[in-house]
Amino acid sequence: MSSYVSESEQGVTLRVQVQTRSSRDEVVGLHGKALKIRITSPPVGGAANKHLLRFLAKKLKVPRNQLIIHTGATSRVKCIVIRGISASEVHQLLAK
Repeated sequence: MSSYVSESEQGVTLRVQVQTRSSRDEVVGLHGKALKIRITSPPVGGAANKHLLRFLAKKLKVPRNQLIIHTGATSRVKCIVIRGISASEVHQLLAK
């Protein structure tokens, strides 16, 4: 499996690096030990975090309430816990 996806007791942990104020929402690829994701939202008042979680929920085909920012809420690098899906499914869906 990839270094950015791992299984934990809480669910699947996804490590991402977020670039805000992009021209479109997209999964870029590997950036060190994290998956780089570009989103259109600015990092103001938690809007980027909400936008990121909505984007990932849509991409992973899971309800938004199954994603939680575990660490990095105010950082570019975040660890997101996803319930109800396996690590291999996360890897497969984000690789598309």
